[in-house]
Amino acid sequence: MTDESPKSNKHSAVDEVTPLLAASEEGPIAQGNEEPSDAHTTPDSEQDKPLPRTQIFLLCYARLVEPIAFFSIFPFINQMIWEVGDVDEADVGFYSGLIESLFSLTQMTLMISWGRAADRLGRKPVLIYSLVGVSIATALFGLSKNIWQMILFRCLAGVFAGTVVTIRTMISENSTPKTQAQAFSFFMFTGNMGIFIGPLIGGSLSNPADQYPRVFGQIHFFKNYPYALATAVTGTVAASAAIVSALFVKETLVRNKGIGTSTSPAPTSTLKIIKSPGVPNVLLIYGMVLLLAFSYTAIAPLFWFTRPELGGYGFSPLWISIFLGAAGALQAIWVLLIFPPLQHRIGTGGILRLCSYGFPLFYALSPATNLLLRQNLRLAFWIIAPLLQVLASAASMSYTAIQLALNDVSPSPTTLGTLNAIALTLATGIRAIAPIVFTSIFATGTRTQILSGYLVWLILVLLALVTIAAIRWLPKKAEGKLVETEPTN
Repeated sequence: MTDESPKSNKHSAVDEVTPLLAASEEGPIAQGNEEPSDAHTTPDSEQDKPLPRTQIFLLCYARLVEPIAFFSIFPFINQMIWEVGDVDEADVGFYSGLIESLFSLTQMTLMISWGRAADRLGRKPVLIYSLVGVSIATALFGLSKNIWQMILFRCLAGVFAGTVVTIRTMISENSTPKTQAQAFSFFMFTGNMGIFIGPLIGGSLSNPADQYPRVFGQIHFFKNYPYALATAVTGTVAASAAIVSALFVKETLVRNKGIGTSTSPAPTSTLKIIKSPGVPNVLLIYGMVLLLAFSYTAIAPLFWFTRPELGGYGFSPLWISIFLGAAGALQAIWVLLIFPPLQHRIGTGGILRLCSYGFPLFYALSPATNLLLRQNLRLAFWIIAPLLQVLASAASMSYTAIQLALNDVSPSPTTLGTLNAIALTLATGIRAIAPIVFTSIFATGTRTQILSGYLVWLILVLLALVTIAAIRWLPKKAEGKLVETEPTN
């Protein structure tokens, strides 16, 4: 890394010589508070800095761990609760929801603490500690013999939430305003891959003594602990990511050796960051976009499973898995191939507005496809329903765009870690609550046939319209439009 003057560093996307959460003695970096225009004015030398792809790919490998650990238990958790929990079959759904909600709530309560720990210990140590913790807790989950052990080990995995906030921050630090769209498209693509791989691990490796009797049938351990293999493999993925990160990932926090620990500035308060110009607006939009995303993710399998006369598609588990897999593949294509050039052309704000217009259209058309099935217009259904999933997958670009907007409104690079932690705290809170609320609304609508079973879609359309209105207040500095600066003589 070449040495740069302090003046040059002030204009970089993320200053590597300042800690994430501590306040700079010279005051906030210009990008956060001092730039009133809607464009980044980063010098050409910084904007043209190539993306360190090796470091980005290593961080993306570590990124795989969280979604794999979260989704790998989905195929078997209900069966596991029923077998080891000694509960009635009717109560299984309650306990599975409780376990996942407590996991998300545990993450939420500790997210900001992990962000601050990254300042004191460095980003790389926090990343490694978190990966090791997730590895151990995830592997132990498969050894649970009662409900309370399942809750304990799942919450323990939630304790080690430092991977999420640290990886986001390190990817931000490894990119410039010109390359951050590409960097975060890799980040989001990897998350989608984790969502795809996790259930495959859980479903294919659970109860191996019965699934693969020739290989595991004589191993009594797997008969006593039928889910240990699946969680052990997931834990091994996390352990391998910890080892790879320890060996090859570079620390992005370079401390200023001229400042002793006794005179180091105090961290900027969380409340002060939230009140910074533009931050409340972006956090509101961030919350609305994720509320729409998590709500649809929760009700989609239920909608596809429900009989057409009650307001759904009546799909078999096979078709539900096909639609889920296709949705993941389409999201990956949009985020990896379409998002970077589109963001370069119309900016972050342009993508957010474009996607926001698609949300209410998609939510309004979803019940319309059910009407086609009720009228026995199956050919029309099989033409429109897949196209509708393409539209829904395109809207996933808004998830990446809002992350870029969040980076752009950070008061300074010194607060980027805390701001990411605040946003992720909000995200995990929504992820814990939204599925319960919206699946309940869907169930109420189908059971009582309010609006012919379409009550939840009306609510989602109204929320989407609120999101469109909220995006009108997107700060100019979050528009994500780059302006090349003229070289100075």
